[in-house]
This record gives sequence, structure tokens and C-alpha cells, in this order.
Amino acid sequence: MTPTSPEPAAAAPAPAESPAPVNVAEFEPLARARLTAMAYHYAAGGSGDEITVRRNRECLDAIRLKPRVLRDVRTIDTKLELLGEPLEFPILLAPAGFQGLFHPEGERAAVRGAEAARTIYVASTVATTAIGEIARASAARLWFQLYVQSDRGFTRELIARAEAAGCRALCITVDTPVLGPRDREKRLGFALPAGLTLANLDPLAGRYTAERHHDPRGIFNPFLNPGMTWEWIDWIRSITRLPLVLKGILAAEDARLAIEHGASAIAVSNHGGRNLDTVPASIEALPGVVDAVAGRIPVLFDGGVRRGVDVVKALALGARAVMIGRPYLWGLAVSGADGVKRVVEILRLELEAAMALLGAPSLAALDRGVLWPER
Repeated sequence: MTPTSPEPAAAAPAPAESPAPVNVAEFEPLARARLTAMAYHYAAGGSGDEITVRRNRECLDAIRLKPRVLRDVRTIDTKLELLGEPLEFPILLAPAGFQGLFHPEGERAAVRGAEAARTIYVASTVATTAIGEIARASAARLWFQLYVQSDRGFTRELIARAEAAGCRALCITVDTPVLGPRDREKRLGFALPAGLTLANLDPLAGRYTAERHHDPRGIFNPFLNPGMTWEWIDWIRSITRLPLVLKGILAAEDARLAIEHGASAIAVSNHGGRNLDTVPASIEALPGVVDAVAGRIPVLFDGGVRRGVDVVKALALGARAVMIGRPYLWGLAVSGADGVKRVVEILRLELEAAMALLGAPSLAALDRGVLWPER
């Protein structure tokens, strides 16, 4: 008998692709699978024991909403005006450094995502793409986040480059004279890989390299200004016509000083829990700042937003708009500009659904009355 040939082995089934994320949180594990450990922990990590990182979420989760029924919600209006500009919805992309770690096109992809989502992109001083190149990559509305440098001449030049790029506001980070003790970054020996630089700071040459991000000799970082005071804000106000948004304010006393020194807006933020650990969650600090400002300038909110209901809660407590950071970095890592756009779209749709279910058809209806009273 002629031996029969063995049946060919059946091909192993191709691994199933991960389903597309249906909420913002589902982007993070997909991003982590694509990123180096250094890139992932740089974005995910916080300061010290990361108590404030967790508290940002815990405090948002603890706020309860108060829905009202039988209201006409056939039209949901999320439009607003911010610093004289009309926006379709109150969600901005916060400044985040080193975006070349998350996607080959880095900030260029992120800003294209912002344009597609029709929102504002706040470009970071410590971007891996120079502000002029970011501006040329898309027609998105740009703000420039400024780490004020100790060298006033260079700071003036940096502001001039932001103005020339068409940036419509300066978002000055005021809460970072030094970096917090970020254990994850230290453990991994954080440094930018070959080919990535701090493009906006390149003219300062070797003094400003990411290899000195955490200097083992002390607490100071070469691209931060530990001598910055309110007088620096006065000086910046004198050399630019751009609106100044002071980001990183938690104390009501500082909110009042910000107005005295010419701020056009304030961003309540604890730097995503990345600086001083055990400070309050941003949402805990928001009401005090809003009360101190008393409607004189807009208050933005930054700190832990992951759902549309989080946007509702911040706006109900007096914020004009919110800023998101880590969520769009995860979207960037997963699918570039499309991922950034999708993250914003998900939050926008969740915001609209929450407003409808609350019986609040416009942003003006999102006041403290939509919050369940505390006992």
C-alpha cells in the first residue's frame, strides 16, 4: 500500500486584535504594550508615593451628580468662549513634554490630532519638536507652555518664537521651581533616547539636556528657574501682548495674586501629582480658587479627567474648561493623530450624554445645582 501523506497541520489562528477602545481608560494598556518602559513610566508616574496621583481620581469619583428629569434635551450646547475665542466644547490638550517618546512624529502628530478634534493644543517648552515646526504641522489653535528660564534674554527669545509661530496665549507653569522626587524616572535612569532633543531649548546647548533631568547632586534642574517670583510675571506681562495663563495654582491666595499681576486666566493644577506629593486633588482646590477669582478671569481645571462626568463636575464647581494630559498621550501612542482625536471625541460624547441625563442642555446649566448635596 502506498502510504498516504499526512494532512497538513492547520494554521494557527492569527491572534485577535484588541478591540478598539470604547473609553479613555482603555487606551492606557494598549499604549503600554507599545511603549518602552521608560516612556510609559515617564507619563504614568508621579511624585513620591503617588498619593496625589491617586487622589485626583478618588476625589473626582467621590462627587455625586444630581439628575433632573423631564427637561427638553433635544439640543445639547457645549459651546463657550475662552480668552476671546469661540470653542465648540470645553476640553483642551494640556502641555506634555517629550512627545517623541510616544510616537515617531511626536508633537506633530499630536497637534494634527488636536486640529482634527477642533480643540486647542498647548505646546510644551520641553517638546521634542520646536514650536515653529509644531505650528507648521497643522492649523490647530496653539498656546505655548512656558518654563521660564533663568536667562531673561533667552526667555524673551523663546516668547518671541512662540509669538512668531502664531501661539494665541502663554501658559506659564508656576508650580515647578524644582522637580518632585519621581521615583519611577530615577529608577529607570530617565534620559531621552538618541535622536530626540529638547528642541525649544537647543540654543542653550549642553546646559539643558534630558540626561540631567534628575541631577544626583541636588534638587535643581537646569531647565527650571528656582528664582522665579511674581516680579517675573510682571516682566513677562511687559514684553508680550499674549494672554497669560498661570498653570499650577492651588491656593486661593495665589489666585488673587495672579489677578493682581495681570493673569488672563488660571489653571488649577497639581501637575498631575508629579511635583509635591500629598497636596490636595485639583478638584478639592478648585472651589476655593473659583471663589477667590469671583468671575474676574476664567479658571481652567487640570487633574485626573478620564470621563465626561469628570468634565461636568469641574464645570459645575466653576471651571470654564478642562485640560487633559495623560489620556491623549496614550491615544498618541496607540494610533498617532487619530488616537488623539478619538480620545477627545470620546470625552466630548460622554460630556454631551451626561448633560442630557442631568437635564442640563447647555454649559450654563452646569452649576453646583447638578451636584448631589453632601450630608
